[in-house]
Amino acid sequence: MSRFRAVVASVVLTSSVAVTLTGCGSSEPPGAEGPTGRPAPGKASESRTSTGGSATGGGEGGAAPATERLAADPGTRYTAIAVPQLEGLVCDEGDGGIHYGSGLDMRVSGDDDLKEIEGDSNDVADEVSCFGSPRNILRKGTMSASAPMFTARSHLYEKVADPAAALNRIFAASTDDATSDGRDFTGETRTVTDSALVVKCRQNVTDTFPMTTCFWANYGAAGVVDFFPADDQYVPIDSAVPWTRAFVAGALRT
Repeated sequence: MSRFRAVVASVVLTSSVAVTLTGCGSSEPPGAEGPTGRPAPGKASESRTSTGGSATGGGEGGAAPATERLAADPGTRYTAIAVPQLEGLVCDEGDGGIHYGSGLDMRVSGDDDLKEIEGDSNDVADEVSCFGSPRNILRKGTMSASAPMFTARSHLYEKVADPAAALNRIFAASTDDATSDGRDFTGETRTVTDSALVVKCRQNVTDTFPMTTCFWANYGAAGVVDFFPADDQYVPIDSAVPWTRAFVAGALRT
């Protein structure tokens, strides 16, 4: 049976991703667009210092994201996940009005050994979606739906003693779960580290749509940023990494 349902103005149509269209902000974001119609990898608002390190990096046509060593634990812990202000994007809570359903939406698994902070319970407040301009349009057959540039899900913990090791466990468990639900991972896995964050990305195909997925971890949090395709093309990992850094820097609150 087809998995795709598009709901537009309460009219149910049939195709192949479970999609519900809702609004996400009333205005289009400012800022220059990148070569594929997306904003160039941007930066968080002035609150980006919450994670330390650089929120920006190389994008399409630029240098690959730099890999360094993760710095020692600075002791920073987070109390909330906020909707970030990112250059060239409009962000809001929730899934952005589109989800694949049937277990295909990317989630964070494999963190059972990490103690979440009190009150952090994987609810919608931990889910943020960001739209660029022009909007992404996913098409399958005669159906089309407007999609975010990415949807992010984040978890806050009392302590992540070894972010790289925790990220490896989360990445393995989460991608295994997604594979069993129908995501087809392709290409090489890439891990990129800076002084504040470890990011691990891999591309995949979800119900014919080329997705780029980046998991991340630091000493107090971990999460996933799932990038939807623009013009039926994968978001390059060299672009996904700086956007992931910018999201994390703008979303975590101490």
